Amino acid sequence: MTAPTHDDWLQRAKTFTPPTAHHIDGTDEPGPGAAVPVLSPRDGRTLTEVADGGPAEIDAAVTAARRAFDHGPWPRLAPAERGRVLLRLADLIETHRTELALAVTLETGKPITDAHDIELRALIGTVRWYGQLSDKLTDESPHTAPDALALVTREPAGVVGAVVPWNFPLTLAGWKIAPALAAGCTAVLKPSENSPLSALLLARLAREAGLPPGVLNVVNGTGPVAGRALGLHPGVDVLAFTGSTAVGRHFLRYAADSNLKRVWLELGGKSPNIVLPDAPDLDRAAATAAWGIFFNQGEMCTAPSRLLVHTSIADRITEAVVRRARALRVGDPLDPATEMGALVGEAHLARVQDHIATGHAEGARLLTGGSRTLIATGGSYLEPTVFDAVTPAMRLAREEIFGPVLSVLTFDDLDEAVRLANATEYGLAAGLWTADLSTAHRVSRALRAGTVWVNCYEEGDLTVPFGGMKQSGNGRDKSAHALEKYTELKTTWIQL
Repeated sequence: MTAPTHDDWLQRAKTFTPPTAHHIDGTDEPGPGAAVPVLSPRDGRTLTEVADGGPAEIDAAVTAARRAFDHGPWPRLAPAERGRVLLRLADLIETHRTELALAVTLETGKPITDAHDIELRALIGTVRWYGQLSDKLTDESPHTAPDALALVTREPAGVVGAVVPWNFPLTLAGWKIAPALAAGCTAVLKPSENSPLSALLLARLAREAGLPPGVLNVVNGTGPVAGRALGLHPGVDVLAFTGSTAVGRHFLRYAADSNLKRVWLELGGKSPNIVLPDAPDLDRAAATAAWGIFFNQGEMCTAPSRLLVHTSIADRITEAVVRRARALRVGDPLDPATEMGALVGEAHLARVQDHIATGHAEGARLLTGGSRTLIATGGSYLEPTVFDAVTPAMRLAREEIFGPVLSVLTFDDLDEAVRLANATEYGLAAGLWTADLSTAHRVSRALRAGTVWVNCYEEGDLTVPFGGMKQSGNGRDKSAHALEKYTELKTTWIQL
């Protein structure tokens, strides 16, 4: 089948009818509150207005999820049957892939090629993987004395509240919801107010796949109102959040102030990408460094925003990265040829521009980019930006920017590289480029990061866990380890 053209996507955007209501207890609930606009960052126009949720809507959703967990069939289904429902959902997502990708692009500014080929591929793969895994987990029977039988069973934890950001609205929802549902939990999903449309479409497909009422609920709303209500609700047993470190702290406080619910956090990052002179392919290292920071407009918690380069190769690597940055095609996210789309909105664009201005003021050297572009479109576009002469004390090297801004720092030896890499409050991810196997092992162990990529970046699949150290959070998404967040261990001791 021929891939859709720019004109094809523009036409589909004209006829796109987004959902607007909350999804509570298996039905669309418009809610009594005022509707709030959802703006498209590609042109600044209003896509639609969605119901604005608050404590009342959160309470209704949690009550439905609680009832579905305590009295409904979902936790009591055979794991294989839960898996079959998730597999049907994966098939439906595949069938509606074009519509979902369009929603993601319109609400986030992500290039349509990335939305369709990467975001939706990740969601489909995640739901399918946990559907296949659901009946392949085993309990334990430890060896005890001959007169006793010990059983260790893994049971669903209960009602899960999931709060996800706008940069990968479906991928990150899938990372939370799929393992929670596979484990037998019920859930309330609070998407970002910037990207509620794709989550609402997903909820409709879940209902069509056969998910019982109340098992998956979606409530629109802002973080300070709906997110806070979900974090404080005593009917929520587990809270899973992806977003900023500052907001993660709020959820820990909400748990302390309510029922001490378990809180799992995947937070910010300021990931180092270390290039050593013996890297097996310096050109590939430079190309990957540029791709990593500018992919998804730099709106990535794992983005390799600090490029640490040995002084002997710094000029060569930096020049190659700058050439790549200048060659990137920034444009309409609905154009399949666009490589970098719009930032999520005007407020976020202003924050990124403030970091760029601070970089100038602190003495970093701007090599390319730094300015707003495509202003006539009305969208939130920024040029790919590269600074060098960055020092560890600068904000450019310390704070998460969450935009297409790269800071280049240099080092003279391996010990200095590790010190620079670890000189951050974050610990989500890191990259290392070297041909020496011993160096790869030693440095990977020394880096305080949840994931270390060697001679690559952003690689992996569902078999490996993902999460951070330090102020990048706790717990792990992906892999069988994600089920640890949504289950409780129970010991049963039987005296024979």
